[in-house]
Amino acid sequence: MQANLRKLIPLLAVVTLLGCDVDQIIASSAKFTEDFSHTYELAPDGRISVESFNGSIEVVGWSKSEVEITGTKYANSQELLDAVEVNIVDTENLIQVRAVRPSARRGNMGVRFVIHAPKVVDLDRITSSNGSVTVTGIDGNARVKTSNGRIRVTDLDGDIEATTSNGAVKLEDTSGSAVIQTSNGSIDAEHVSGHFSARTSNGSITASVSGENEGGRPIELKSSNGSIKLYLEDQPSTEVIATTSNSSITVYAPPSLQANVKADTSNSKITTDFEVTVQGVQKKTRLEGSINGGGPQLTMDSSNGAIRLLKHEPGV
Repeated sequence: MQANLRKLIPLLAVVTLLGCDVDQIIASSAKFTEDFSHTYELAPDGRISVESFNGSIEVVGWSKSEVEITGTKYANSQELLDAVEVNIVDTENLIQVRAVRPSARRGNMGVRFVIHAPKVVDLDRITSSNGSVTVTGIDGNARVKTSNGRIRVTDLDGDIEATTSNGAVKLEDTSGSAVIQTSNGSIDAEHVSGHFSARTSNGSITASVSGENEGGRPIELKSSNGSIKLYLEDQPSTEVIATTSNSSITVYAPPSLQANVKADTSNSKITTDFEVTVQGVQKKTRLEGSINGGGPQLTMDSSNGAIRLLKHEPGV
């Protein structure tokens, strides 16, 4: 298996550009497959956890009270396929799914999962490697993690924690706080409410965030070698921090924004649509002052990149 992954490492950049995942490449070369299907009842407000390897995980909410677990095991020999196990432990309130890699065997192998779950459910721990994770139509909190794969979460009413490497993260129509981390991948988040934290390297961050944040934690976006574009949908209630290197930062805010702003860059310039009451000496690479009487701190810091603080119309 290690030899196979070493061969795949040079393909990671190509995989990212094409929008596919490592598990698609591994599975396509597997000669033996085996499908499986299981169904279990789950109490309202129950929990699900899934742990896999070399394979994608897809979780979809539906109107039924039961959990349907389907998927495919794959390997490059029948012996290896038989050695891959899928263990499921079910109780009234919790279903735990685990794909077990045979420890004493090497070769091309993995498991893909498609899980239909009651719409109201918590996804305790959805974990894979070398594969994507997709969550759609869930009313509950979710923690998802993978490597060498992308994460996509759509129509989630709850808090989300998403972590990957060598893959992009995309959130659409989510309601709740979001903590996102990746490397060598972009982050794209639409209409996040509550706390928002996004960190990446060698990737851009684009996000639209509501100012509501009952926990008081800052809205924080950090990248290296990637641009940041942040839409503040309304007046933020907490500090906003946007930091990158070797790229630009653009923040769109409502015309009524009240904030204390501090922006620094090097080898570029700062522009703004807002009238700023300046503190200290204003330079093209540094801006510090208050907007509309001041408010939460808005910090923007870049190197070798332009910084722009622009107005948007309400509702945009």
